[in-house]
Amino acid sequence: MRLLIIEDENELAHDILLYLRKEKYVCDVAGNSLIALSKIETQDYDCILLDINLPDGSGLKILEDLKTNRKNDGVIIISANNSINDRINGLKLGADDYLVKPFHLSELSARVEAIIRRKMHNGNNTMLWNDIFINTVSFEVRFAGKVAELTTKEYEILLYLMANPGKVITRTALINHLWTEDLGAGENFDFIYTHIKNLRKKIQQTVGKDYIKSVYGIGYKLSDK
Repeated sequence: MRLLIIEDENELAHDILLYLRKEKYVCDVAGNSLIALSKIETQDYDCILLDINLPDGSGLKILEDLKTNRKNDGVIIISANNSINDRINGLKLGADDYLVKPFHLSELSARVEAIIRRKMHNGNNTMLWNDIFINTVSFEVRFAGKVAELTTKEYEILLYLMANPGKVITRTALINHLWTEDLGAGENFDFIYTHIKNLRKKIQQTVGKDYIKSVYGIGYKLSDK
């Protein structure tokens, strides 16, 4: 799952980044509106953590742009301002949640998880597709009832495919969704091939079927046909 942290307090942004990476999220950071809008234009995020007090303008303008462009990224406003008017304005503009500073990072993580679960998994903690089961809270994966031992990236790829069954997911989309910006495109594609190959092998060895289909020159999809 990919998150964008829009926060101009460097120390807080760094703390959030480290904590959420430990929680298995891929995170980008923007310290002002200009950088944030540039990232949002080229990337879809599962959740955006949005400080409304930025050095080059209000974060509410970013929220307005998101909704104007019909982007479905989840948004949690994080602000030192506990004004009821700011809360109402933010929620009316389409924010999913509002968290007042200071806050515990564990609470922030729980709210991020709740929004992603609501938006991607219809509010459920578990996902089931044919012989594949995932618990998104415990990170448990089962193939045909047997516990599967997956690497972090294998888990994230499988989760992404299961959230989009039958849809073709391009290699570029997988890279943007799962990998940080400091890796080169060629290296990323090598990683994609390797992780997909290993994940496919683990499924086949347990289930006896190849559910991850390669779409030549484009990417992959999860299908039982």
